Amino acid sequence: MTGPPQHALPPERARLAAALRELRTGTGLSLAALATKTTFSKSSWERYLNGKTLPPSQAVQELCRLAGEPEGRCLALWELAESEWSGRAAARPTDPPVPTGPPVPTDRADADAGTAAGGRGAVMAIIASVCAIAAGGLSVALVLLAGHTGDSRPSAPPASAPAPRCRGATCEGKDPIPMKCGMHPLTLASHRTSTGAHLELRYSAECRAGWARMWSARIGDRLEIDPADGGPSRPHTAEITDGIAAQSYVYTPMTEAGPGTTLRACFRPVRAGSRECFDARV
Repeated sequence: MTGPPQHALPPERARLAAALRELRTGTGLSLAALATKTTFSKSSWERYLNGKTLPPSQAVQELCRLAGEPEGRCLALWELAESEWSGRAAARPTDPPVPTGPPVPTDRADADAGTAAGGRGAVMAIIASVCAIAAGGLSVALVLLAGHTGDSRPSAPPASAPAPRCRGATCEGKDPIPMKCGMHPLTLASHRTSTGAHLELRYSAECRAGWARMWSARIGDRLEIDPADGGPSRPHTAEITDGIAAQSYVYTPMTEAGPGTTLRACFRPVRAGSRECFDARV
């Protein structure tokens, strides 16, 4: 199946491609190096990261493993994109998709039952298709919930995680991804805003620095981070600038944070509403 051109990417596939590009940036690997560490070629990764082709779920899992990130959210994005790509998302319950695989074997006696049984089987097939569509939607919701449980344990680092490029004060105001501080961070705290955005305070012991991230936000929403105890640094801010960023992870720059430091993240919604802040201690 041939997908639409890059400029007309559906939002489901655009969100997945943006998440995969972010993971690839976090690994610090070129496309050629990515091909040597996975079962997929350089040209395949180029198509996956640009949204030209829907990647197999195995590619998503392998990239998450290399980046040291939980795979739950990306697999949920993949399910949504695959549903759109295959056309299942547009299928109505009264118009089930045509099966593409081999027929399911049946008992020989059933095959000889005649046209009445065949009609009854057609009705059951329609019901089964409807149930499959509903179950598919439920599985996406469960994966999304599983991906945001606020687990405070650090993700298992990949076998060959690159060394961070800054530490302590040298990380101040810098992006955690290119600095290699986001390889296996600790989630200090999670928060769900009144507008539905998800927020997290993150910390890297290797970099001795913390930052905040958000997703499912709106264009114009802002997130700030600074030491809650009035440290010397100025607040660092991230803002949602477009629709794709609104559905992807958006990070603040880092601020230095040693053991015992209390970090504070504050969310400022673009629409009328009060600022929401939450703290976490390193």
